[in-house]
Amino acid sequence: MSHLRNLFFLHQAQTSPAPFIIEVERAEGVFIYDKTGKKYLDLISGISVSNVGHGAPEIIKAIQTQAAKHLHTMVYGEHVHETPALFAQKIVAQLNNDLQVVYFVNSGAEAVEGALKVAKKYTGRTELIGFKNAYHGSTHGALSVTDSWIKDGYEGLLPNVKHIHFNHFADLAEITAKTAAVIVEPIQGEAGIRLPEKGFLQALRNRCNETGTILIFDEIQTGFGRTGSLYVHQQFGVVPDILLSAKGLGGGMPIGAFIGKREIMSVITQNPILGHITTFGGHPVCCAAGMAALDKILNEKLLEQMPAKAAIIQNSLTYSAIQEIRGMGFMWAIELDTFENTLAVVEKAMQRGVMTDWFLNCSNALRIAPPLTISEDELTWAMSVLNETIAWVYENK
Repeated sequence: MSHLRNLFFLHQAQTSPAPFIIEVERAEGVFIYDKTGKKYLDLISGISVSNVGHGAPEIIKAIQTQAAKHLHTMVYGEHVHETPALFAQKIVAQLNNDLQVVYFVNSGAEAVEGALKVAKKYTGRTELIGFKNAYHGSTHGALSVTDSWIKDGYEGLLPNVKHIHFNHFADLAEITAKTAAVIVEPIQGEAGIRLPEKGFLQALRNRCNETGTILIFDEIQTGFGRTGSLYVHQQFGVVPDILLSAKGLGGGMPIGAFIGKREIMSVITQNPILGHITTFGGHPVCCAAGMAALDKILNEKLLEQMPAKAAIIQNSLTYSAIQEIRGMGFMWAIELDTFENTLAVVEKAMQRGVMTDWFLNCSNALRIAPPLTISEDELTWAMSVLNETIAWVYENK
């Protein structure tokens, strides 16, 4: 075992008994390089984080410029920093007019926590509703509205939480005047890329309107260009009361945000004051990186290029063992029959230089979520490797 791997196992907490333990040396574009010089095409973008690829010069320059000015100076909200203010303005300029106030945090799970607090405070209610097979994060509040095996062993989470079925219109009757908030992924990610049925999100919006319930869209994974628009709700024509963003938001730097209507977001400013605080939320270096990433998406018209590239994913994987291909944009699930075969494909593809993964709540499906900057040639090659790898696994059992 190398010295670096030894340190990794000795001094870093492990979340899996069998991590991939690739010793990363550097990353550039759509490739990650290990310490032997081997390169891997990153077909999952660090789980939808590196949406504009690795090491983009514009992002590195923005980080360096901001770092030369100042890093952290004071707890969130007490000092005015130019970069977070400009980043917030740039984000809301791309959104519906109702979503005008951005609260920056450090991660997606923190965005969930903040949004749940705001919804409870605004409505004066305590009931929360999530969806079956949803994933919203691993902190206590986020885990409470999550529905997954990862909750096992962490009982004693938030009370008064229930879960209904995604795409089941009849279940919307469970939302009542007692419900503070409904939190939903417009496309369920860790459930294996489950798209909403026609009219479901609008029916959900209507029911929340009828009951005075806050509607929270968790776009932590679907946001920042992942599905072909900056946020996927823009394609479905349904506007939430609070929008959650993270992952790709920072261009590779850690940042999250919950974004809402001014009236709703104002409840954390009084009774009591400091209704939600974060030491590092809106860190200027992270905001600088995020703003550069957003500029890159818009200036290089990466969203306009996506349909032709997405068609390569949808049409190239043809091996007979594939049971279903689900997704849109650059967010796809390639469903096989068992987790064992899926894991074998992941491991074999890794050996061949293509990095993919599986889903928490759909372990028999491969995750395809490349950087938006991937070329058609790179994508075509990666899909051919996956096709050949799937065939090899099933033909060499």
